[in-house]
Amino acid sequence: MICTTIRQGDDCVFMSDAGCTFAAGCCHEVVTSCEGCERTKKYASGWYCTASPDPDRKWKSGHCNLATHVNLQQTSKRQKLNPLKASKRGGA
Repeated sequence: MICTTIRQGDDCVFMSDAGCTFAAGCCHEVVTSCEGCERTKKYASGWYCTASPDPDRKWKSGHCNLATHVNLQQTSKRQKLNPLKASKRGGA
């Protein structure tokens, strides 16, 4: 349904005929860790995340999985190769 509380005019999964059904009754503003994310949007009452109603909870585990401004580098750990098995594979 269309939000009628804070993010007026945007589609929200927490809106119902009785109002906002999110735990706090409305969305929470973005935290400082969200600065630079493309999912933040300015509304009349402040900056809010378009993907999560509680951005602070997304950052509790270290980083937000929806953040567009965070680059996570995957370190590929090179596995040791047993020389005996490599010789049986044909040097591969």
